[in-house]
Order: sequence, then C-alpha cells, then structure tokens
Amino acid sequence: MTREITATHVPVRRSRVLRDAYGSTSAEAFMIIAVATILVTRLYLELTNYPQVGGKTLHIAHALYGGALMMLALLLGWMFLGFGVRALAVVLGGIGFGLFLDEVGKFVTKDNDYFYGPSSEIMYILVVVVLVGNRIVRDARRPSQEETLANAAHIAAQGVTHGLPEHRRAWALRMVDRAEAEGAEPQTVAGLRLLLENCRSGSSRLYDAQKFAPRLIPRFFKSPRWVPLVSWAMTLAAFVGVVFGIVELVLGDLHVDTTDTTIDIDGMGIASGILFVSSCLTLSLALPSVIRLRSGKLWPLRTLRIAALIFTLLNALVDFAQEGFLALISVAIGLFTLAVLSHRIDVRTVEIAENNAAHGDVLSMPK
Repeated sequence: MTREITATHVPVRRSRVLRDAYGSTSAEAFMIIAVATILVTRLYLELTNYPQVGGKTLHIAHALYGGALMMLALLLGWMFLGFGVRALAVVLGGIGFGLFLDEVGKFVTKDNDYFYGPSSEIMYILVVVVLVGNRIVRDARRPSQEETLANAAHIAAQGVTHGLPEHRRAWALRMVDRAEAEGAEPQTVAGLRLLLENCRSGSSRLYDAQKFAPRLIPRFFKSPRWVPLVSWAMTLAAFVGVVFGIVELVLGDLHVDTTDTTIDIDGMGIASGILFVSSCLTLSLALPSVIRLRSGKLWPLRTLRIAALIFTLLNALVDFAQEGFLALISVAIGLFTLAVLSHRIDVRTVEIAENNAAHGDVLSMPK
C-alpha cells in the first residue's frame, strides 16, 4: 500500500538538545513517587516512635538508603534497554529521592534537626520548582523534526528488543508521518516506518492499568454538579482573602483596648502579603469565569483551572511555612478542585469535538 502525504517544506530547525517524548511523564512520576515516599516515611516513623538503625554509637539515616536507590536507578538506566527497565528506574529513583529529601532538615541545620520546621516548606518549594520546570521544558517550543524522528527511532529500538504495544506503535507512526509532512528525508522516514510496522506486538499492562484506574473513581465524584460548587467556594475564599488583605493594608498595626472591646489588627507581613496576592489573582480570574460557566464554552473552565492552580500553589507556600505537614489538608482540597475542573474540561472537549464532527465543522477548535 502506498502512502501519499503532501510534504510541507518548512525550514529545518536544528536542536542542540533533543527532548524525550516520555521524559516529562517520567519526571512527573518520579516526583509523585518521591512525595508519596516522604509521606509514608513520616507516617511510619510517627507510628513506630522514630526507631534508629545502628545501635548505640551509629545512626544509619534513611538518606543513605535513598542515595543507594538513586545510584541503582542510574545504573539500571545506563546498563539496560527497555521501557520496563525505565519504569523500574523511575520507581527506584523516586523512592530514593523521597528518602533523601525527607531528611533535608538535618542537612540545613547545625544540630542535625530532623524536625526543623521549614523543612516541609523546602520540600514543597523543590517539588513545585521541578514540576513547573518540567512543564516549561515540555511546552517551551513545538517539537522539531529531529525530535520527532529521534523519538520514533528510540521507540522502534525498544520494539526490536521487547516488542511494541499497539498504542505506542501508533504514536511513533504518527510522529513519523508528521516528520514526513515537514519534509524529512524520505529514506529515513521509510526505514523507520518499516521498522515500526514490523516490530512484534508487546505487552501493554501498564497502559491498560492507566486506562482502567479512572474507572475506579466513584461516579459521584465525576458529577458536573461539583464544578459550580468548587468554583464558587474558591471564588468566595478568594474574596474573603482580598477583604482581609485590604483591612490589613488600611488598618494595619491597629491596637484598640477598651473595657468592653479589644481590637488587634497586625500589619501585612510576607506571609499575609503572599495570601493577599494569591487572593487577588484568583478572584480576578475566577469571578468572571464562574459567572460564565453556564455558557457551555471551555474558556471559563480553563480559566478556573488556572485560578485553582495559583490559589493552591501560593496558599500552600504559606501553609507549609506556618503549619508544616498539616498544610497537606489544604493542598488536598486544592488538588480535588483541580481534578474536578480537569475532568470536566476533558468531558466538554470530547462533547464539543463530537458536536463539530456531527455538523461537519471538523476544522473548528473548541473555545
């Protein structure tokens, strides 16, 4: 069968650094596993009254186990091929980094204080920086022709050793088609396509598990009724934060003490300033969006998701500094809001695409 694809000649953009198509997903999984390891470790130590390994004179910190696991993850990645090995390296590296990061309090204090208060904030800031940096690297620019061909070739090489699941084969073939449409060398394209099409089929257990996992979420939490509820709650919380911030700015350092009434309003500090900025940004984004929710368009949902992300990240920065790991409660609420909005965006995107296709408007993009 002969494929006919019209080549669009575009200037070839040479990339000094090529991004891995699976790199962003692996980085996110690595950090999620690290955070889960920190929480499990803290819970285990709390339940067991913080036991020490090493006897009377030695104390073998779990940061050493973390370093050993990170070393093992690196060695596996260097020495072996295959997506399975890569997944194992991500898991071991994530656990190792979590064990290492959990003892950051000992590394930044003279008396090796594991319970150093700001340690939770240091962990949080590092996790956010890594995740945001990962997103920036992924979305900074459109994949170049070299990147699409290199990633397709990498997937084909994995298929030679262990076979290719059908979803991964289809993804690699789409990258090859895209490179061909952008004017890639025909012989390279033909060779990659032939190699991908002739790789034996491989297991897709991990992919099947990823597709099955969302089905375990109760239908109750997927209801669209959650969207206006969490949206208005976030908007109201932001409005309250703005009001309190204005009061601090206008009446800061006010102290009134009478026989009947005591009023004590502190001035705005760094923490309250961050909360005020967070509330202002959130309210400016959320209020017009929540009013337009019933329009059926996607932009209110997308804007609300941005507002929820800002509200969660900035508020958590203050919460971790003031409350330590108790801030995880507010973070969990923020993540639930993000999950509700993201799920609704996915549902609406599919509905709009199907509606456009039914009316023959296949070129229009969801707004």
